[in-house]
Amino acid sequence: MTETVRATPEKQSKFRTLLGAGVGNTLEWYDWSVYAIFAPFFASQFFVSDNPTSALLSTLAIFAAGFLMRPIGGFLFGWLADRHGRRFSLTTSMMTMAAGSLLIGVAPTHQSIGVWAGLVLLVARLVQGLAHGGEIAASYTYIAEIAPRARRGLWSTSVYVSVTAGIVLASLIGAGASSAIGPDALKDWAWRVPFIVGGLLAVAGLYIRRTLQETEAFENERADTPRRTTGDLLRGLSRNKRSIARVLGMSAGVTVVYYTWAVGIPGFAIANRGLDATHGLWASVIANVFFMASLPFWGRLSDRVGRKPIFITYGVAMLVLTFPLMALVGNSAVVLTLAMMVALFFLGAFVGIMPAYFAELFPTDVRASGVGVPYSLMVALFGGTAPYVLTWLNSHDISWIFSLYMVVLVVIGLVTTLLTPETRGVDLR
Repeated sequence: MTETVRATPEKQSKFRTLLGAGVGNTLEWYDWSVYAIFAPFFASQFFVSDNPTSALLSTLAIFAAGFLMRPIGGFLFGWLADRHGRRFSLTTSMMTMAAGSLLIGVAPTHQSIGVWAGLVLLVARLVQGLAHGGEIAASYTYIAEIAPRARRGLWSTSVYVSVTAGIVLASLIGAGASSAIGPDALKDWAWRVPFIVGGLLAVAGLYIRRTLQETEAFENERADTPRRTTGDLLRGLSRNKRSIARVLGMSAGVTVVYYTWAVGIPGFAIANRGLDATHGLWASVIANVFFMASLPFWGRLSDRVGRKPIFITYGVAMLVLTFPLMALVGNSAVVLTLAMMVALFFLGAFVGIMPAYFAELFPTDVRASGVGVPYSLMVALFGGTAPYVLTWLNSHDISWIFSLYMVVLVVIGLVTTLLTPETRGVDLR
């Protein structure tokens, strides 16, 4: 009975910590995702062109450029997390993200300052990209380290539950605004509202993250080696180059799948398939809520059967389904919703347990950097460019090449998974 009494406060404390990390994660991913969701509405505000597709491509190019900063953010904030603590890195990355969001919300348009409007948008997105690379490095590591060993897969799904909650929040605001005031108002002025709201919500997120507990694994590591230099970090990463290569190989395909099906496909259908804007946004909301609900299933299963079988399930499913699902994307919101739900269900087999699996590949002293840098690099190269590549190929009537591109990257991830050891139950010391 005494042991039970002592254990309960610890469990409650961990739950509050998990909830606090999730709320902060939701706010940061809201700030990041709102750009992709609202790009079809504000593209013409920053780029003047007689061809709407050209203006959208320019906006998506800046969307991709923001990803170029993510490897830098992964290293910078990963270094902060490995040297000064996971909590410090999480707080700093959130405030950086909020600054970029506010800048977009108040940015002058092309009509006001000409081509400089595009430059302001680019700077804001680069700031957000830097912050987001840091969010990945710190949040993946933080959740993996606070989770009970036997339930680490389940707990790691909270990362993408909160990530998707941010996307859903952005989509709800877009769908609600489109339903209430119409797409024309969104294109004229209302697109600014979600960016400003996101920046202001960071104040609440700052309070939440400042109250988080530091992880025991980091505290123990700092007690053993209190003075770590940048050279120590680089040497530590070099010693773990095989794990870095594994993260690179497994991440390439899933970043394209994720940024296509979880974020970009509604905007693509609206801009290129004639889908009604309001219906497209609601399709995104419904599919992503389903995605969130399905994630714990994969986490629990990975704690029972291991990480590798779950990753393999995702890979095989996407090899079979990619071409059929992409062919279904048209002007029907119902069909789009169903296609997204199928794609996101199997995507959850990868991203749901990814924070646990990747964190389990590295020792504590380089865990945040080891996860954040290679993953952010793959997102920059493949994930961030996915909406642009898809739109460009479609404009040349060869969108089937995008499906082939996705399949090739999924094969690389599947082979890498087969060559990666099982890590379920390892001690994150």
